[in-house]
Amino acid sequence: MADKEHLLGALSEVLAERRGADPDASYTARLLADGTAAILAKIEEESGEVIDAAGADDDAHLIHEIADLWFHTLVLLTHRRLSADDVLAELGRRFGMSGLAEKAARQRQG
Repeated sequence: MADKEHLLGALSEVLAERRGADPDASYTARLLADGTAAILAKIEEESGEVIDAAGADDDAHLIHEIADLWFHTLVLLTHRRLSADDVLAELGRRFGMSGLAEKAARQRQG
């Protein structure tokens, strides 16, 4: 396993490799083959599980559910031929910027 500093990049690479894998041999390959609707259904399911876990007093369970949600959002990025690096670049762009200023800038663009 990659160290924490490189884990998202390494996971993105593995997910990209799964794009061409046998859907009968890989859960990720199956999700990618099933397309956007199937991936979004998993993200919706995992989002609900994060919300449920956040209401309980079990930090380990919350972390587990957030890991599932992050994984499935990475699958969506992979499906769209994007990666964690794209999201990290956006977070880097926002770093040090007021959240209110960032939101106002987006509203001016949209």
